[in-house]
Amino acid sequence: METPRMGIPERLAARMSMPEQHEYLRARLAGRTSGVSRRGLLRGGGLAVTGAAGAGLLGCTSDAADGGGPSATPAAPSPVRVDGSLVAPFGRHLAFGDDPKTQMRVSWQVPFAVRKPYIRIGGEPWELSRKIEAEVRELRTPALSRKLPAVEQFYLHAALDGLRPGTTYYYGVGHDGFDPTAPDRLATLGSFTTAPAEPGDPFVFTAFGDQGVSYQALANDQLLLGQNPSFHLHAGDICYADETGHGERDDTYDARVWDQFLAQTESVAARVPWMVTTGNHDMEAWYSPNGYGGQSARWSLPATGPDAKNAPGVYAFRYGNVGVVALDANDVSYEIPANRGYTDGAQTRWLGARLRELRAAGDIDFVVVFFHHCAYSTSTHASDGGVREEWVPLFDRHQVDLVINGHNHVYERTDPVRGDKPTRALPVGGSTEPARDGTVYVTAGGGGKKLYDFPVPDSYEGHEDERDHVPTFHWTGPDEQEGDRVEWSRVRYTGFSFLAVESRPGTAGRAPKLEVTALAETGRRIDRFTVERRRRQRSEG
Repeated sequence: METPRMGIPERLAARMSMPEQHEYLRARLAGRTSGVSRRGLLRGGGLAVTGAAGAGLLGCTSDAADGGGPSATPAAPSPVRVDGSLVAPFGRHLAFGDDPKTQMRVSWQVPFAVRKPYIRIGGEPWELSRKIEAEVRELRTPALSRKLPAVEQFYLHAALDGLRPGTTYYYGVGHDGFDPTAPDRLATLGSFTTAPAEPGDPFVFTAFGDQGVSYQALANDQLLLGQNPSFHLHAGDICYADETGHGERDDTYDARVWDQFLAQTESVAARVPWMVTTGNHDMEAWYSPNGYGGQSARWSLPATGPDAKNAPGVYAFRYGNVGVVALDANDVSYEIPANRGYTDGAQTRWLGARLRELRAAGDIDFVVVFFHHCAYSTSTHASDGGVREEWVPLFDRHQVDLVINGHNHVYERTDPVRGDKPTRALPVGGSTEPARDGTVYVTAGGGGKKLYDFPVPDSYEGHEDERDHVPTFHWTGPDEQEGDRVEWSRVRYTGFSFLAVESRPGTAGRAPKLEVTALAETGRRIDRFTVERRRRQRSEG
């Protein structure tokens, strides 16, 4: 959160659930949003753009007349014709389908409506012989405050199925008038590689949360690209179109920030599957009662969760010998309860079943879980007791190897924890065995947004480890906190950073390992540890 928090009485007065916020916005803006959208009228191969939102995107905006709502419908400008050849795709981002070995989802954006969008793919950049029609998801946002224009955005999605495992494909995205295979557009082509058919070779994945749009976010993107990751995990608070993220009725969001974010991220996400989940800043109430209509328009993620339509940030996938589980902590958060309980327990029931399944799978050595709100952290937001109550017992029972969170804009890593207590010290460079020791929790919230601090002044260059006791608190209910002095906080760093995790499958006589490294934006290593699976054990129940 970037703004000072209100006192509890004021917050309670302003607080609404996400469905209540949705109804509040719809009622406040009812009957006053007609004419603020931009519609494309295709005439003679060009695009006629009308309406105030179209004017806004072309450099004109309209101020709200009162209370942050849109003004009376302005006169529509003369139609602006846009030739399809002048509309360039941008913001390409990849995500796995349900099966990363055979499925990839390619998403991108165009600034205006286009005719017949598509993707071409092939095994060589000069032979993109397969052409697939793209799905259009149009997203309209009215002027939610006096300072914001109405915006209309066009997101395009292509589902690539029936791919060969362990294969590199090349692709280009286009539409009528824009052919990505034209000689002067070959620089727009991208590539990706599907997951291997069988576990066996080492691979790397990266992770962070709380990215936003900034020079630091861009620097982290470029540094992690140098790790040659097979995929990237984004633990929520993706672009910060909603700067406050309180989950309250005065939250507003600038949809144009998504355009900036996707353009910023494209150099990495166009070739590395960008697997995201939802944070508190990602709930945008206008689009849907659960606040996730915007995310569903902008992303195509695996549909392996309990409810892909209403909980798009909840899913699981397998890559090599690692099972990955994405969760939506808004569903269980005490600190920011706008969406608390929105799945009515379905997410937690699904989590238990999925962890049991992954731990029993003979080809899965490691289980990694990522979500936004912290289970264990000592920085600004501290730890969320709702996460601990609902999910930590499942992590203990099924011997989850690594949990990655965001929310706190720092790097912090615990000793292995079981039953809310550290089991043993895990120093920098040390090794742990989850079946014996418990789960390591990492807060990787230094993705690019303004940094936080710790309650204890840090040592040289904002880095410290080996502290025996750290003062902090955890959330025990909405607006309820309980103070702690904890022993599990092992490494803390207050700079921009990200995780790079290398999975090394086991061989005869050698146990499988996860080599976990935290890198600062300078490339300096600030932490490293090893997770080992020396013997396979079944989870309990």
